[in-house]
Amino acid sequence: MSPTIFSIMLSSLATGTVITMTSHHWLMAWIGLEINTLAIIPIISTQHNPRATEAATKYFLTQAAASSLILFSSLINAWQTGTWDITQLSTTQSCILLTMALSMKLGLAPLHFWLPEVIQGTTMLSALIIVTWQKLAPMSLVYLTSNNLSTTTLLILGLLSTTIGGWAGLNQTQTRKIMAYSSIAHLGWMATIASIMTNILAMNLIIYLLLTMATFYSLIITKSKTIQDTSTTWTNSPYLMILMMLALLSLGGLPPLTGFIPKWLILEQLTAQNLTTLALFMTMAALLSLFFYLRLTYTTTLTLSPNTTQTKFKWRFKLNTTTTPMSTTLTMAIFLLPLMPTLML
Repeated sequence: MSPTIFSIMLSSLATGTVITMTSHHWLMAWIGLEINTLAIIPIISTQHNPRATEAATKYFLTQAAASSLILFSSLINAWQTGTWDITQLSTTQSCILLTMALSMKLGLAPLHFWLPEVIQGTTMLSALIIVTWQKLAPMSLVYLTSNNLSTTTLLILGLLSTTIGGWAGLNQTQTRKIMAYSSIAHLGWMATIASIMTNILAMNLIIYLLLTMATFYSLIITKSKTIQDTSTTWTNSPYLMILMMLALLSLGGLPPLTGFIPKWLILEQLTAQNLTTLALFMTMAALLSLFFYLRLTYTTTLTLSPNTTQTKFKWRFKLNTTTTPMSTTLTMAIFLLPLMPTLML
């Protein structure tokens, strides 16, 4: 894909997201989601092979079905209440339909089957866009309609997502599929807190985006498509290896790293809402995710390739369009930790 066409697609992605985030009418929100979907399809199918075409087709069909459900739920609400305002959902049917549609958009379990297959069938850069930028538009609708969504449905979907995301990621060897199940698990935590406290939802989303971008940039730099490939990170650059280790451990929610803060606050809120059993099960599900993060960390830091002794270490790597965002996002994520108490005030 030429740089001009790629820049047009990226600008279309940004336009669609901004339209959805700033709209108060359901039709405008739907238009923004459709622009997003149509702009990402050429990016997914950049590689001209059957796998990429299949991934683009699966993504299009899933997102089109979810957008249709969103439009259908808003139509039911407008038919019974006479308003197309996003924040005014009053009928039970439209609330449940909207919850399921947004869950399909985001890739929450049990509507998650499309996400790992699409991520595996495309390039690392396209996978990065799908699990980060493409979550902004539907998550903004979750934020705007958090008071109207079905709380019980969101809690069930959140528990299922954290459990399945951790459980299914255990036997994966492809880094893209591991990051896909990691995304499902993190979105489960966000879905759980969405109807309880939206400022924790926003903070969790920001930290998730920063850490996921830093991890993907590390995988792109080292060209790691499998777990075995990450064992050469040390020979590429010890500095890069340290950054990647911190990002993976923070994604796993290991204290005292930044990724632990959202989980801690979410568990605190669930306990305050007398949802102690749910908090316990989600804590146990988080251990499943932590296991495959620790496995990736182990292969990244504690294993060496056979030709390590003959390789000259690069303690510095040149700053370019790939390394600069990775260093920036990871540095921001690490230094957010002491600022968390002030952000929650």
